Amino acid sequence: MNRRIALSFILAILLISMGFALSFYSYTQSQAANERIAHTFRVINSLEDVFSMAKDIESGTRGYMVIRDSLFLEPRNAALVQLGPKLEQFRKLVADNPQQQQAVDTLTKLINAKIEISDRQVRLSPEADISIRLAYLLTGKVRMDAIRQHVAHMTAIEQSFMLQRGDEARQSFKNTLVIIFALSLLTFAVLLITYNLLDQELHRRAKNESRLRQYESELQAKIQQLEESNQELERFAFVASHDMQEPLRKIQTFGDLLNQQYPPQVDNNGRLYLNKMLTSADRMSKLIRDLLSFSRLKNQPDAFQRISIGDVLDRVLVDLELPIKATNAAITAPEMPVLDAVPSQIEQLFTNLISNALKYTQAGVPPIVSIRAERVSGSSYPGLQNNQPHYQLSITDNGIGFNEKYLDRIFDVFQRLHAKADYEGTGIGLAICKRVVAYHHGYITARSQEGSGTTFIIVLPENQTNTIIGDADPVSITTQ
Repeated sequence: MNRRIALSFILAILLISMGFALSFYSYTQSQAANERIAHTFRVINSLEDVFSMAKDIESGTRGYMVIRDSLFLEPRNAALVQLGPKLEQFRKLVADNPQQQQAVDTLTKLINAKIEISDRQVRLSPEADISIRLAYLLTGKVRMDAIRQHVAHMTAIEQSFMLQRGDEARQSFKNTLVIIFALSLLTFAVLLITYNLLDQELHRRAKNESRLRQYESELQAKIQQLEESNQELERFAFVASHDMQEPLRKIQTFGDLLNQQYPPQVDNNGRLYLNKMLTSADRMSKLIRDLLSFSRLKNQPDAFQRISIGDVLDRVLVDLELPIKATNAAITAPEMPVLDAVPSQIEQLFTNLISNALKYTQAGVPPIVSIRAERVSGSSYPGLQNNQPHYQLSITDNGIGFNEKYLDRIFDVFQRLHAKADYEGTGIGLAICKRVVAYHHGYITARSQEGSGTTFIIVLPENQTNTIIGDADPVSITTQ
């Protein structure tokens, strides 16, 4: 459609340009024709002037012969003086016409013959016989009639040229009018077609825009429904997890009482079953606490503060003192940055990642965890703002590692790469880490190889824009 509209506009412009070109051509041709007609008028006028001078010679000579008064010779003498230049001017006017050039030569001869007989008449003695004078007068008249006939012939030639040129000018003008009229009709038709195409395109776009608005409205409604559904699911998970704590506490409490107060009455199988029940209840309790933490990140948003990552790490290491000593782990963390963050969430982030490093260790190898920070550009990672400074926090361990083909999977809820019997955990810890980083408008990924340890990379902005900075309520720290 757009190509057809563009083609119609181009065609209309070409037709209009042709109309202008033909109009200019018609004007030029008309001017040339008018100039040729005006030239013909000048030729005829010049010929009439020559003929008028010839008549002055004839009439002056006759008057002098009859009256013998020199007064009659004045117009003759004046004509004789002007006749030569006038003939030369006329010859230049018809220089482009060979036929008229020959006629001018003939006219010059006739006029010279007329002048010759006029001179003889003027020189004739007054006492000459009347018959001689009559003979001269008759000869002069014959030569004058020859000049008159020849001038009439030359005038007829020029008039025929003038008629022909006038017909050509009128025909050219008529043809130009017809062509311009036809081009105008074509231009009007093309513009009308273009208008119809534009109207169709506008209607189509208006219809598409209406559909898009309808789709957008439907999409917004679906998004709203989805958000409400997600909120309901989050609330359900929060309430269900919270309410399930009570029966679990009772199971754990009564199980502990059975273990402590009635050991003699319970045989070996009974103790085995009781221990499995308490272990499952403890695991369920951890799972519920992790679900609560995961849900709390979405349902109870916290405000950002200006915090020192080093101070947060100190608190995390204090909380993990027992597992660190139990595994004989070495944890190093040089200078850490200061940035806008939620302290409780950052504590939860580092607690989960360091706990993983202490848990997924190689047999007989003490865990070594190195935490480093460096300033990076937001353009280095997808989804980050390029014009803001960021810090990259790297947590590297020497554990068992994993195959990077499972990189996207490890950050999903309840996704595990190992059996429960091999490594304990709920499968929620890294999902919590991902949600914490997302809440901080950052980026998280990992690099690893099986048997060569893992490096978790967290990129956080130094400053949180368009957010409220304030005091944050602490959130419980959950370990895997």
